[in-house]
Amino acid sequence: MKLVLVNPEIPGNTGTIGRTCVALDLELILIKPYGFSIDDKAVRRAGLDYWKHVRLTEYESWDGFIAAHAPRRDALFFLEEFGDQTVYDAEYPDDAYLIFGRETKGLQAEILDGFEDRIFNLPMRSPHIRSLNLANAATAVAYQALRGQFSK
Repeated sequence: MKLVLVNPEIPGNTGTIGRTCVALDLELILIKPYGFSIDDKAVRRAGLDYWKHVRLTEYESWDGFIAAHAPRRDALFFLEEFGDQTVYDAEYPDDAYLIFGRETKGLQAEILDGFEDRIFNLPMRSPHIRSLNLANAATAVAYQALRGQFSK
């Protein structure tokens, strides 16, 4: 299973997500451009001394990522607040790609085009909140996706 960040903007979120990836033994895939330098000390601070253990792969573009991985359609899980399905509805294969967009704008329409049936949301019960922090959302979804593997 892989966690994919498309154009992340906040170094602390990326560092925190990297730390989660180490904890869960997930590959972290970052797709440029970023809103920071990957060498930014804020990334390392959030990832603590675990950052050196992150299995990190970087791509110059979404198209470059797709060309390199050629993922199966049913292995793609796009996470957006407007998804018609929740993360609890999904069946996650071992080769799943959990895909998150920018903190401020989410995933670009051209990435989502044609994948409307592969867009999932993380439900929120309160009407007083519009969104969750990216690192919190990515962690919650990753644990949900791996839920069945913890009982093995």
